[in-house]
This record gives sequence, structure tokens and C-alpha cells, in this order.
Amino acid sequence: MSVDRRQFLLSAAALAASARPAFLHETAADGSIFPPSVRADFPIASAQTYLNSASIHPMSVPCSQALTQHIAFRLKGGGEGRADFGEDQQKDLKRRFAHLIGATPNEIAFVQNTSDGENIVVMGMDLPKRGGNVVLDELHFETSLYMYKSLEAKGLQLRVVKHRDWAIDIKDIERAIDRNTRLVSMALVSNVNGYLHDAKAITDLAHANGAYVFADMVQAAGAVPIDVRAMGIDFGSAATYKWLMGERGFGFLYVREDLQDTVVPTTRYGHRQIANFDRVGITWEPLPGAARYETGTFPNSLALCSHTSLQYIERLGLSNIRAHARQLTERLLKELPAMGYASVTPKGNETPIVAFALKDVAATQKKLRDARVTVTIIEKEKRMRVSVSVFNTQEDIDRLLSTLSRSTSLG
Repeated sequence: MSVDRRQFLLSAAALAASARPAFLHETAADGSIFPPSVRADFPIASAQTYLNSASIHPMSVPCSQALTQHIAFRLKGGGEGRADFGEDQQKDLKRRFAHLIGATPNEIAFVQNTSDGENIVVMGMDLPKRGGNVVLDELHFETSLYMYKSLEAKGLQLRVVKHRDWAIDIKDIERAIDRNTRLVSMALVSNVNGYLHDAKAITDLAHANGAYVFADMVQAAGAVPIDVRAMGIDFGSAATYKWLMGERGFGFLYVREDLQDTVVPTTRYGHRQIANFDRVGITWEPLPGAARYETGTFPNSLALCSHTSLQYIERLGLSNIRAHARQLTERLLKELPAMGYASVTPKGNETPIVAFALKDVAATQKKLRDARVTVTIIEKEKRMRVSVSVFNTQEDIDRLLSTLSRSTSLG
């Protein structure tokens, strides 16, 4: 049956309206993208001024409700609407995360955390044995710095690019990469100060020299747009307990499909990689795609939380999430330096994380603690990191600024 253009447009408009997030029909709070109902979905916002989602994102009411239902299933078993987080939902979870980062479901594996994913890639590539060098930068996460430094003692050549004014100069990356570079590893968004890498520029340099690129996406996924195809990212991983609004102990690994079992072969084994196992003949059928990197028992409750949270992020819309954060971080980057807190986040940086230098760490910690304002302070580096999410408001920023203005020693 044919459908004329007018009918098609009317049907498309009706579908778009039905898919529109419920919050768009509500009145947004002053100076906010989101209405008060979004803030109400995160009860921590009424208990304290929480500006620390880059450390761990608060649990949402929808997520807690899903977990409550799962607990009922674990207590009573199936029936009366109670069911496990089954195979179909697991497939849908991979589909949703793959869509978020511009991958395909066959390129996604479930892992324990971000570091678990990077270890799978690094050990699969067998870097120390095969020689060559790895390039990374000092704004990378400490686990990666520790891992590659430890592998250096086993023969891996390591090249660490220093930051310049808290950003990574692409010319320094270019000088570090050569024809012997096997892998370039970067935190797509740095946990140190929220710095957002120019991923495409880095992958172009790496690929031109025959190297691959790994991206730590834990501070990026759910916070900033990611398109692994357009960015040229070969491998990446992310835990779910930060901007994906999930729980600790669960995450995703991305391995480009044409690199699976060739550049990154399986180095760990488990029943989640196979089907139709014959105990007598000890035969099986390998499952396709990145399932080859999974192993044993699946954390159903953690996956359920992630599934619920990804749907929540989809309803809010990543562009809305980004616009909301931008309003708050731009104000912080303008007002805190004027109060004496020098920014260590580059101007125009498009992430929800900003960081500032401190002079008197102890005084700042006390004032924030007394006011029940939660941020991350790295004492030995004299740095304060502030990170905003969908439930934060201009009033939260007011509270932080007024608290810091009362400090006896400005940062």
C-alpha cells in the first residue's frame, strides 16, 4: 500500500510527538534546560549540594525502582510481573550503548569496568612481546599510567606526552608517534580537569603510522557526543557509574569489528563466549562479535540499572544534557577565577568537568564540608574538581560560590 507525502509527514509528526520526553511538556526551572522533576529524580540533590558526578553519579529514582523490582524477583522468583534481566534485555542494552557511541551491537562486550576493558585490549595485543611503543599523555587516568609504566619494565617502550597549560598539544602527540608506535591510549575526557581530546586529529596521526587507538570513555559516555566511526577510535571502554548513571562493577568494551580476534584475540575464556556446548565431545559454537571478550557470571542487577539509566539519558537527550551542563560550567569558569581560583581547564572545553587550583587546601575542604557541598579535592596536587549533571541548578552554583567566598584563604 502506497503512502502519499502528506500522510507520511503527518505520521512522522505524530510519532515524533509521542516519542518526545515527558519533561519537555513541563516548565523548566529558571536558567535551566530541565524542569524540577528531573532534579527530583535524584534525591541526593535535596540532601546536599552535590557537584561530584565525575567521581560517582548519584542513583536516580527510576534506577532504584528497577533495582527494587529485581530484588523482589530475587526474593520471590518469577511471576506477578517479576522477571530476571534476560537475554533479550541484555541484547537491547548492547544496542542502546552501541547507538550512544556510534558503534554496532556486535562491537560491544560487557566488562567489569573501564580498566578491565583496556586490559583486555592491551593483553590481547601482547604489546611487550611484540615490541614497539605506546603513546599516552599525562592527563590520562592513573590506572592507564600505572599499567603502561609497569609494562615498560617488561620491554614495552613508553612515551608520555606532557600537558601544556592543562591541554595536550597535537604537535607533541605528532612528535611522539612514529612507525614503531603500536597503540595510542587516551582518556577521551580527562578525569584530571575535564580536558576533551581532539580524538580525530590523534587517530589520523596514529593510523597514518600504522598504530591503533584506545579511548577511555568513562568521563565522556553520557556526557558528550561520541561517534567512534567519525572519531576513528579502534577500541574503547567505559564503566557505567559516572555519566551513564549506573552502578559500580559493570561497563562496556568496544572493539572495532574487523579487529576482533585478529589484532585483539581472546585471552580469557568463559561460557558467555559460546553456545551449544557438548560436554561429552567438549565441542561448542563460538558466539559472534565482541561476546568473545566476555567470560562468566553476568551481573544482572548492575546491567538492569544501566539499562534503565540509558533509557533515562535517551529521554533527556544528550544535546539537552550538554546544553544544561554548559550553562553551569561557563559560569564557574567565569566567576571562580575572578575569586582567585585559577582554572586548570582550558577555555571552551565542552565537558561537564572543570577544575581549579587551590592554595589553602585544608581551609577549602573545611568550608565545603561544613556547608555540605561535595566536590573532589586532590590534596597533593592542590586541585579542586567540580562536575555538574542534569539535577544541578544555578542555585547549586550559588551555594558553591558563596561558600568559597567565605574561605579564609582563596585558591
